[in-house]
Amino acid sequence: MSAPAGNSAPVAVVTGAARGIGRGIALVLGEAGATVYVTDRESREHRHSDLPGTVEDTAEQVTERGGRGIAVPLDHRDDAAVAALFDRVRAEHGGLDLLVANACNGNALPFTPGVPFWELPLEHWPNLMEVGVRSHLVSAWHAAPLLVERRGLLVVTGYADERSEVVGHVFFDLAMNGVTRLARTLAHDLRPHGVTVLGLAPGFTATEAIVAALGANPPGADSQEFPGRALRALLEDPEVARHSGRMLPVAEVAAEYGLTDVPAAPAAGGA
Repeated sequence: MSAPAGNSAPVAVVTGAARGIGRGIALVLGEAGATVYVTDRESREHRHSDLPGTVEDTAEQVTERGGRGIAVPLDHRDDAAVAALFDRVRAEHGGLDLLVANACNGNALPFTPGVPFWELPLEHWPNLMEVGVRSHLVSAWHAAPLLVERRGLLVVTGYADERSEVVGHVFFDLAMNGVTRLARTLAHDLRPHGVTVLGLAPGFTATEAIVAALGANPPGADSQEFPGRALRALLEDPEVARHSGRMLPVAEVAAEYGLTDVPAAPAAGGA
């Protein structure tokens, strides 16, 4: 990862990074020496889940890996707080090299396969569409001028299913297809300004939620850091713009760049 001219390290914002995919991405960016603003509503002062991990834990781990982690406790339903985050990034750095829009609340409610949509709670909608598709868009809206300053990279995380089958349930399927379209439409608007936009679709990953449900080292699961390794390869590729507008499965990125997974990182700290 090359630092932009006049800056000691690339500057990134990773949303929804107290645990899960966002945490793994932030840790890999820390190893690359990046300054990473880590956002999440899960903080040491305000806990919303029994799962391990807070925004402060991840930021400290980013610093331990060699980067500079900055914890920003933030609920992405709060537009004013999101605006304040990017105002802070502008004041402190003048631009942004990478936004990873990852915040989502898709695991907040259990899902039983085979249950018809009319028997699912409507709370799935705000959890996936508001803290998910909309929060990706709002973060991108605020980040876009900063990314233009650095000709940066904007990544939205989602799910890719090339079989075009229903993914999970109706709310999840709508949200993930929405993220895929969001990558395409944001790329359309930002491409003329030198900013590359793409989607990154992790596979089955040993997140804290998966480990809690299935136990440590579930068979066939990628480590939390595997999506981060894929993202770093894309970020360091001077020809990354060829992927603009696409939703890229992590496995496809790994095959292209010759990546292998790493042993699962320790569970996120803090309680």
